[in-house]
Amino acid sequence: MPEPLDGAPIEGLAAADVVDALTKSFDHRSHIIGLVSPDPSKVLFGPALTVGFLPVRKDLMDPHRHSLGPAIYGAIGERDPSGHVLVMSSGGHPEISLGGSTKLSRVANQGLAGALCDGRLRDFDELAAAPGAFYCHGEAIRGGNNIIQPFITDVPVGVGGVTIVPGDVIFADSTGAAVIPAGEVGRILEMAHKIKAMATQMQSMIRDEDPTQVLRDGSKEA
Repeated sequence: MPEPLDGAPIEGLAAADVVDALTKSFDHRSHIIGLVSPDPSKVLFGPALTVGFLPVRKDLMDPHRHSLGPAIYGAIGERDPSGHVLVMSSGGHPEISLGGSTKLSRVANQGLAGALCDGRLRDFDELAAAPGAFYCHGEAIRGGNNIIQPFITDVPVGVGGVTIVPGDVIFADSTGAAVIPAGEVGRILEMAHKIKAMATQMQSMIRDEDPTQVLRDGSKEA
């Protein structure tokens, strides 16, 4: 499992723990649900590189320039890409493929941690065997470049109802994804560990509780 940017451990945390910590700190939505992965045992963690897809406009989009290869390199820019997460916004088209194992082989080539998107991906078997973790809305068998194409890079994008800014940190596992604002990673993860520890302690108390007393006095878990 990868280590966070500032050294705080993520071992033992789930996306729900991180979302609990984010909810205590911010009013905005910070969680993405309905995600699947070619290999749900992998955890995706790292700062976001953003790509936004838009519906095809033949008068605006050169299919060679507005394709996934240039988009990935445009999102990376002058950064060291190692450990980053490729975040792709489907532009409101969750049933369309945003890429497959061939175009997304750049994820491994550039040392990225993986990819997160609110569309579909192709070639799950190949992506499962590839380095990195991939989370999306499901597997596709048909390419989508005649419907949507990458158009904007390195800008804030909306993914699954959440605004993601380049540099925000993504934490995704089999239950969903959390989006941590850049600069808040250490504090949020520390809080998530405390919340998880409190939950473990509460489970122990519940295991030993007296049902008669709970019925009489109410529960203390609130």
